[in-house]
Amino acid sequence: MDFSLTQEQQQFADAIKRWVAKDYHFEHRKKIIESAEGVSADAWAALAELGAMALPIPEDQGGFNGSAIDMMIVMQELGRGIVIEPYFATVVGAEFLKLAGSHADILAQVASGEVKLANALTEKQSRHDLFDIATSATRNANGFVLNGTKTVVLHGAQANHLIVSARSSGAQRDTAGISLFLVNASSAGVSRRDYRTIDGYRAADIHFNQVQVPASALVGVESAGWEILDAASDYGVTLLCAEAVGVIEAITNATLEYLKTRQQFGVQIGKFQVLQHRMAEMFMEMEQARSMATLAAVKVSSSNVEERRRTVSAAKARVGQAARFVGQNAVQLHGGMGVTNELPAAHMFKRLTMIELSLGDTDHHLARFVAQPGFKKAA
Repeated sequence: MDFSLTQEQQQFADAIKRWVAKDYHFEHRKKIIESAEGVSADAWAALAELGAMALPIPEDQGGFNGSAIDMMIVMQELGRGIVIEPYFATVVGAEFLKLAGSHADILAQVASGEVKLANALTEKQSRHDLFDIATSATRNANGFVLNGTKTVVLHGAQANHLIVSARSSGAQRDTAGISLFLVNASSAGVSRRDYRTIDGYRAADIHFNQVQVPASALVGVESAGWEILDAASDYGVTLLCAEAVGVIEAITNATLEYLKTRQQFGVQIGKFQVLQHRMAEMFMEMEQARSMATLAAVKVSSSNVEERRRTVSAAKARVGQAARFVGQNAVQLHGGMGVTNELPAAHMFKRLTMIELSLGDTDHHLARFVAQPGFKKAA
């Protein structure tokens, strides 16, 4: 199989790389993190101008109808630059709308960069089980009333609209009875508590108190939102795997450069054979993660749901293992400097740690992989 990029894909990747190097370098990124907003309007406008916002959006809504492979390329470049803008949250939110075939007007605004989305899916008791939903959606004459609290919503306070999962029927942990809604973030009854996460991103806890939404806010079919939720979260996992590969490559290169310059006992520490072996192991982990991330991007759009779930979970588990190994070894090889905010390596390590925990950690996806039909032979 040919894994080389097309000319258009390579040009897109190069454009993102040039923008990161010129306008989103490490010192500039630190200033954005320390700002009150935690994100940059200029950076968002630049991503829109580059076409990154329009890439995954259907052509009918002004986009380029990019595939998961196209998105993998963008996420790798954003990972290398540890870009903290709300791109991931927005494109995953757009995937919900694409899968449901609804809200074309919002998709068009995403493509132009006018709208940011966030995904209010997790609750304090749910951990990685997105079907564990206590937030309620009660139908009335004007549509639905939402009540509940969503936690650690990535870029929830920066979003214009929220994709919200709520229970309209069934028990708290049933996959049946889940409804999805597109909620204007400024709606009456929506309150958001914004905070910074350990990797410099922003997240919010969002409370819905008697929030009235029209029936047109439904994303998909009432009480039948699980399949869309499951597929969109797998898409998000695939993007996270791609981002992780970019971060892993960047932290590996930074570590190699450090070994070439840091001296001990009058020689470069990179000449010590034991450290060369460690770098070789990091390189192998990186390439295995790249292979699995690519496989997930190929299979995430598969019509075979079991194959999609199996492949995506295998990728997230393997990439999570690689992220932990490479990140921890990079910090060790940098010595005490590896955990200081003065070096990019520390920021990369924190981002890898958060990626491993997002949308299901390694243990969760190993269990999900094992649970798929066909893994165990019948006795």
